[in-house]
This record gives sequence, structure tokens and C-alpha cells, in this order.
Amino acid sequence: MSDKAKQLAAGAAVDLVEDGMRLGIGTGSTAEYFIQLLGQRVRDGLSVSGVATSERSAELCRQLGIGLTNLDETPVLDLAVDGADEFDGALNLIKGGGGALLREKIVAGAAKRFVVIADTSKQVAVLGAFPLPVEIIPMAKQPLSGRLERLGAVVTLRQAEDGKPFRTDENHWVLDCAFGPSMAGPADLAQTLSTWPGVVEHGLFCGMTEQVLLGDDSHVAVITG
Repeated sequence: MSDKAKQLAAGAAVDLVEDGMRLGIGTGSTAEYFIQLLGQRVRDGLSVSGVATSERSAELCRQLGIGLTNLDETPVLDLAVDGADEFDGALNLIKGGGGALLREKIVAGAAKRFVVIADTSKQVAVLGAFPLPVEIIPMAKQPLSGRLERLGAVVTLRQAEDGKPFRTDENHWVLDCAFGPSMAGPADLAQTLSTWPGVVEHGLFCGMTEQVLLGDDSHVAVITG
């Protein structure tokens, strides 16, 4: 999907931002368009504070003059805006392709409103074509891989560019779990994964999203569950 679609979706989200808001600021290619457009509004006089969901997004905010806070100082956010790797008709999401799922879910959960920005390539009938990221404690890799495989997933330990295991901002590992059409109901699977020792967080976001701002090359559709 073109950058134009991502820019349009990001622009629609920036239009939701009001002066004085406390924002959750997402991670990923579409979220970076949001940050860039938000930076333009800040340079034009908009006053906001934001909690970034990754070190990469925080650095971009600093470069653009967007004021940052944290959840100790600002435990309740007015609006969180982030991308998604997949979403279905009930606005269940798979997130974490960039490895920031833990912070993304914490920030989304702290927000009064959570809005997703996406292009049409992210809209699916059934979740599972995109591998589900599961953030884990390293010592739990083998038992968790086995349990995930018994649920029907093809499990891969995410690698960094140097060939070593990818590390999240919290220094955890990520298992990418390709369920495909074998994925059970997202909400049930999310609940199951959350009970397993060694799972820090998973990339299923169920019942959290207020709306998706869905961009194509010419306009933005507002999708509600």
C-alpha cells in the first residue's frame, strides 16, 4: 500500500488531537507519519504531551519538539494513536511487528480512547496471516514454543540484524507465531496466552480499539466495531 494511504490515515488521527491533550504515541511506519504531522501542529502552536511506545518513537518526538511525559506523571491519557499489523471486523488487532507490543498495550490501556491508523492491506476477515508476536522471558523459549506449536502455530524466534535473538526495549525475546487459519477465536487465545508462565505479553489486542481510520490513496474511512 502506498505511503499516501498511511499519510491520509495519520492526518485524520492528527485532526482528533486537541490543545492540551495527553497522548499515547505509537510505533511503526504509519505511526511515524502521525508523529511527523503532529510535530507540524506543535510547531504551529499546539500544546500536547505524549507517552511514546518505543525508544524509536520517543527519539522522533524529541527531534520534532513534541513534549514527552511518562505514565508515572500522566497515568491517564486522553487519546492513544497507533498502527496495526492486522485488524478484523470486530476491531481485534495483531500488533508487535516492530517489537513494541508490550509498551503499546500498556499505553493503549491507559488511554480513554484508542484509535488505530492503517491502510487497507491491514484489513482482514480473520486474524492470523500475520505471525502473532509473543514477548517472552528467554528461559521460557522451549516450553512456550512447544505449547504454541500444539495450538497449531509455526514458531520462530525473532532474530536481530546481527543474527542474535531480537531484544525488545525491555530486553525480552519475541516468538513470531504463524497461526494462519488455525488461529482460535482471538479473545480466547489472548486469554490463554496470558495465563502461561514466561509470557510477558502477546500481540492480540481484543476489545481495546474504538475505531480504525483506514486510508487508501484518496480518502479515509472510519471503521467501528
